[in-house]
Amino acid sequence: MPATAVMERQKHITTLFLDIGGVLLSDGWDRNSRKDASEHFHIDHLAMEERHHINFSTYELGKLSLNDYLASVIFYERRDFSITAFKKFMFSQSKPLPNMLKLVRMLKKNINLRLSH
Repeated sequence: MPATAVMERQKHITTLFLDIGGVLLSDGWDRNSRKDASEHFHIDHLAMEERHHINFSTYELGKLSLNDYLASVIFYERRDFSITAFKKFMFSQSKPLPNMLKLVRMLKKNINLRLSH
């Protein structure tokens, strides 16, 4: 089959599936952010990291809510700060990646690309 015939039969990309963290936003809950959180809230960093590694993949798969993740990693003992304060700090770690946002907006506008996460 001639190459032009193959090209005519190919479908155009209509949807882009992507992750938010590390693609559109910085990877907001990486080891540096966890280290900053442990310093800010005076949490034992090594204990936090160990508990994070035990729980995070289950959380990322959607089998553990954020509250349950935090209950296991941070609030397994009494703290002098609230879960709301901790979440606020945690969420503040994600920053927009301007070049990626610009690229995705351009693709969406120019080729009517749908986005899904």
